Amino acid sequence: MARAAEIDATNLQTKELNDRLRDLMLSGVKQVNIRNVYGQRYIGTRLYTPEHLKMEIEIFGTPGNDLGAFLYGHKITVHGNAQDGVGNTMDDGEIVVEGRAGDVLGFSMRGGEIYVRDNCGYRTALHMKEYEEKKPVLVVGGCTQDFLGEYMAGGIVIILDLLGQTHKANFIGTGMHGGVIYLRGHVEAYQLGGQVEASPIDEADRAVLERYVSRFVERFPENGKSQEEIMKSQFFRLRPRSKRPYSNLYTY
Repeated sequence: MARAAEIDATNLQTKELNDRLRDLMLSGVKQVNIRNVYGQRYIGTRLYTPEHLKMEIEIFGTPGNDLGAFLYGHKITVHGNAQDGVGNTMDDGEIVVEGRAGDVLGFSMRGGEIYVRDNCGYRTALHMKEYEEKKPVLVVGGCTQDFLGEYMAGGIVIILDLLGQTHKANFIGTGMHGGVIYLRGHVEAYQLGGQVEASPIDEADRAVLERYVSRFVERFPENGKSQEEIMKSQFFRLRPRSKRPYSNLYTY
């Protein structure tokens, strides 16, 4: 069997498309281009195997909700926009979106990396979490809408505002009790949830940012900004004030 393959998704239903992907992976294919994608959901979801087989998937079109849900070690590149729920409960691997992403990007994400070139929707990084050495990373080139990092329990989120729109999201970090959010540019105190505090970055933060900003620039050279240019900007670090922000609601 060839190590590369193509799928024409025209008129394919979600299950048919995902069945073909899994069959190709099990037959030894390592790279698949999927063309004419138009809203099919759960692409990449059913690709776990006990042998941890890996596949690279390139999507031409607009995948539907829950792209890469429960993704385990594969790489998905979207040449275009993506809908809601990208990386839902993602465990490992990488997702690259050469456009914008919808709501609940990285919902309950627990490992791997997601890079989005442009903006994304509401409740980005909702309930993102980490465990021991497993730490998810989400980098967005534009801005988010409200409730960024809501109930976030772990991981790293970097919002770069490279489109010059400034941060307009409110309720950032509401209920956040773990992890860290880095915002490039200015944010007002009223935009933050009461459970987070903003502070300037230190050298340890800068090392984290340099690593993932470099990876972002490698994936999206069309942005026209170098790592050095981006890192000259002002960044703020958002961390939770408490690991149990609502403990008073449940204890007496």
